[in-house]
Amino acid sequence: MPARKKLLAAVQRAAEILRSGGLVVFPTETVYGLGADAESPAAVARIFAAKGRPADHPLIVHMARHDHLNQWSRDIPPAAFVLARRYWPGPLTLILHRACRVPDGVTGGQDTVGLRVPDHPLALMLLEAFGGGIAAPSANRFGQVSPTTVAHVREELGDAMDFILDGGPCRVGIESTILDLSGHQPRLLRPGAITLAEIEAVLEQSVISQGNDALRAPGMLRSHYAPRTPLYLVRTGLLKAEICWRIRQGQRIGVLAMPATQLPESCLRHHMPPHPAGWARELYAQLRALDQQALDGLLIEAPPSGADWQAVSDRLVRAASAHTALRF
Repeated sequence: MPARKKLLAAVQRAAEILRSGGLVVFPTETVYGLGADAESPAAVARIFAAKGRPADHPLIVHMARHDHLNQWSRDIPPAAFVLARRYWPGPLTLILHRACRVPDGVTGGQDTVGLRVPDHPLALMLLEAFGGGIAAPSANRFGQVSPTTVAHVREELGDAMDFILDGGPCRVGIESTILDLSGHQPRLLRPGAITLAEIEAVLEQSVISQGNDALRAPGMLRSHYAPRTPLYLVRTGLLKAEICWRIRQGQRIGVLAMPATQLPESCLRHHMPPHPAGWARELYAQLRALDQQALDGLLIEAPPSGADWQAVSDRLVRAASAHTALRF
């Protein structure tokens, strides 16, 4: 069967499985998602069971087009349409007041819902073939490192899913920016590839940058995105000494650092790209690779403090918080 026909057949099969209440793993530009029919409470409940996800943690509904906003939300502010036209398909999730069709299981019992249009051709093909919304968190166990390849998904979930669409490595590599538009002023809940400054420029207004403790959204826990191996964030000037001290203690250490940072030869190390997009794209894959080495600890060079690094820093701080081991 020619490759195109084989791909179309796989997408149609995945859509059929979703209609029957099954779980489908699919690629997005950010990370791989574990998807179910967003209007089926039973199918959505299977996502929570497969991930070990608490029932009060909401999911994101993925749509095929930005003009589907009215189908899944109500009382939509003008800012939502402005951002949807500018960034969808893309790595931006908007929090809006939910429409009646959205089940409680998708929203964690809240009156709001997260919506986005993913920027991946295979995800969009699936959404068009399915003809509805797909509720999907990342395709991994709750709180662990998100998957950016199908191999990562299989490592985490085994046979918990009914079908997998393989779209190759994810281009962005970290989860979407989440912006809350359900209140009086836009509020950034989770940083991502689309920055606070970019959103403010498009909206021509300020955005509150602190998270809203009253509103639950994906990825807002203090501890999240964490490998099993203890992870330590260390300032550049302290990194070499920290590595040497741990090696003298007999520890096996893995290190992620900037290209210009000098590291001892005796540690397992990887030089990350010198820009935030590169860090984001490689971060989860590198954490997973190091996590398989039976190390005593992971030392991560703390990234620069600039606004462009906010999303990477957010993921690293949350990952390190799983072991209460920040070393700034």
